[in-house]
Amino acid sequence: MDKRIILRLREKGLSYKEISEKLALSINTVKSYCRRNKENVVEENTECLECHSELKQTKGKKKRFCSDKCRNKWWNKNLNLVDKKTYYQFECTYCSKEFEAYGNKHRKYCSHACYINHRFGEKDE
Repeated sequence: MDKRIILRLREKGLSYKEISEKLALSINTVKSYCRRNKENVVEENTECLECHSELKQTKGKKKRFCSDKCRNKWWNKNLNLVDKKTYYQFECTYCSKEFEAYGNKHRKYCSHACYINHRFGEKDE
């Protein structure tokens, strides 16, 4: 058996398990061969989701964006994909109105106007 077949199958995107079943080899044989020969697996999604420039992937969590600018731009366009779970219920310290706030469990006021009025007193115009 030609061991280069293993590398060709890995380049096509097959997993260690799929290769071992296809070639009737132990999964550990396939893994150790790939490690010894430093196989290069073709990465999927190697472009920025926003500007589509090529990304250099490193070990660990894979990058999805080339920069913070692209990340912010993409998330601002796709707000519907944000999983907002941290909503809190409060009563405004100034006007006693019930309100809901996202992400801050220590909020006191329902609006900036209530904060200003409570801190500095109501302006008489």
